[in-house]
Amino acid sequence: VLAQTAVPPAPAAPASPHTFTGNAALVSDYLFRGVSQTHGKPAIQAGFDYAHSSGLYAGIWGSSISWVSDVQNRSVPTEIDLYAGYKSTFAGGDWNYDFGLITYNYPGSKNTPANFSAKADTVEVYGAIGWKFLTLKYSHTVSSHFVGWYGGPAGTDITKNTRGSGYLELNAAYDLGDGWGITGHLGHQKVKNYVAVGDTNASYTDWKLGVTKDLGFGVVGLAYSDTNS
Repeated sequence: VLAQTAVPPAPAAPASPHTFTGNAALVSDYLFRGVSQTHGKPAIQAGFDYAHSSGLYAGIWGSSISWVSDVQNRSVPTEIDLYAGYKSTFAGGDWNYDFGLITYNYPGSKNTPANFSAKADTVEVYGAIGWKFLTLKYSHTVSSHFVGWYGGPAGTDITKNTRGSGYLELNAAYDLGDGWGITGHLGHQKVKNYVAVGDTNASYTDWKLGVTKDLGFGVVGLAYSDTNS
């Protein structure tokens, strides 16, 4: 008679509440709210994100740029964004929300009143609510200036700031299956305290329509974007 004692399997290790991810991209033009940040030239971008199972998250993202150098006549080749927030779902997962804070940093940017440009660094708080493939988001500037804009007529009054500027956007990302997707975007940027003169209006509307394909090792996309500015 052979006696055998069953040995229970070892319990599986609990899943970690921490998630770390990275991303990298090469784009033909870096568009921020419909406006080229690279004068229509390619950009290299990369980021790193941390997420906790509670819904808290934080990250860093960077891109090559040229617009600050063009405006301020100094070498400012990089944008570095830092952000943190909280997001979660409700109503069975069909609905979601997200809120947080983001800082857009341009190392080397300075106040240059002679050409009506404040330091480009910008801080915004944001909130978003989403349903399935649609997301409505609002971003509100809490720093003294929004991407270097002064207030007043055509942004030429260096005594006036643009704190309180806001951007409202509606985004769509629809999965067509087999790795294909379509994206859509409509947004409006309002620059606080900026007084339009003639055709110099800093507030504008932008839109974008695109298609994406997941190749497994990465995603490729093609999009058309324009503004009324």
